[in-house]
Amino acid sequence: SSKIRNLEVQSADDVAVLEDCTDFSLEKTISKIEEKLERGGLPDCLDDDFVPSVENEIGAEAQIRCLKAKLRVMQEELDSVVCECRKKDDESQNLKSRLKDTAEENSRLQRTISMQHSQVEKYKMLSQEANKKSEVLQQEVIALEKVLQ
Repeated sequence: SSKIRNLEVQSADDVAVLEDCTDFSLEKTISKIEEKLERGGLPDCLDDDFVPSVENEIGAEAQIRCLKAKLRVMQEELDSVVCECRKKDDESQNLKSRLKDTAEENSRLQRTISMQHSQVEKYKMLSQEANKKSEVLQQEVIALEKVLQ
């Protein structure tokens, strides 16, 4: 089972995955590793395939170099993720701004539509009144034509 676990770790080495990032602190992690090294114990992370399986045979200096190299890689990954997050934040702000502009434009267009509807209703009423007047005048014309005949 440890070989299977090691294979899973190897396949995921190039992917930065934090299982529980709610209490993650790079400074805490580094200080824990340094404390264990000072006490002579090995850090927990030496199980993974980054440090050779002959970890007992390599010296503390080599282990420290390996851990520092791993730390640099992790820092680069962290910097990359932070940069990507900043880009996403900028994009999010841009989209929020565009959404606000679109909402304002929508509101303006709704007011325009409302005004145009009221104007249409007004002109419909004027048209109906003009039609009624026209009918009355036509009836008067017919009545006057009868009188003339």
